[in-house]
Amino acid sequence: MLEITIIKCLSDNYSYLIKDKKTNIVGVVDPSEFKAVDIEIEKKYKKLDFILNTHHHNDHTGGNLGLKKKYNSKIVCSSYSQKQIPGADIKKKDDDLFKFGNLNFKVMHIPGHTLDHISFFCDEAKAIFTGDTLFSLGCGRVFEGTYEQMFASIEKIKNLPKDTLIYCGHEYTLNNGKFCLSIDRENNKLLKKIDKIKKKLKKNSPTIPVSLDDELETNIFLRCDNEKIKRNLKMNNSSKLEVFTKLRNLKDQF
Repeated sequence: MLEITIIKCLSDNYSYLIKDKKTNIVGVVDPSEFKAVDIEIEKKYKKLDFILNTHHHNDHTGGNLGLKKKYNSKIVCSSYSQKQIPGADIKKKDDDLFKFGNLNFKVMHIPGHTLDHISFFCDEAKAIFTGDTLFSLGCGRVFEGTYEQMFASIEKIKNLPKDTLIYCGHEYTLNNGKFCLSIDRENNKLLKKIDKIKKKLKKNSPTIPVSLDDELETNIFLRCDNEKIKRNLKMNNSSKLEVFTKLRNLKDQF
């Protein structure tokens, strides 16, 4: 099965060291920086077979070249990248499979934050690495793509099995939760979740991973068809896309 180690990088990034236990194949998802990731590799495995990038932003690829040079790793990334991902070796498109030891990662093209953005979903491990598209209680900013693209990408993730665990690119959960609560004020599950988040952060523990099932009940960006949310936004007759666009704009100013 898949062993996942969360690595804190930069100010609020997460990189993920992954290992297929049966074959001892080792990879890292979105190495933000060389040093923090290298320390964890040396401590646990002393090898790195693959580097998986969700998109081209430097806070997700900053460690690529240093790690590739030291460990002779292969870099797996999006075939949609308009900006060259440092050291790219293997490019994947939507619905492609990437063999990681005995495990299969399904590549999902999820543009919006960037045009090249992909995620890596492993059904056997019930895990998805979403980069900066879907966060716990939030979603990424729309930089290169459109609101339509971002909404469609989130809907694609929303349709995965509910027990899927989400591993995202940043520790934004508490601030995201405060925004959700400003609109979804009567959500008791959200209130309880925010309390748990505060306790985790007080212990300096990651709030990630989180289950898709939990997010479907608390993440406002996954609930654009919820009547209470639409009513609170005074958008009773609006489409899900219109509600999403409004929420994303409000979050940008929050």
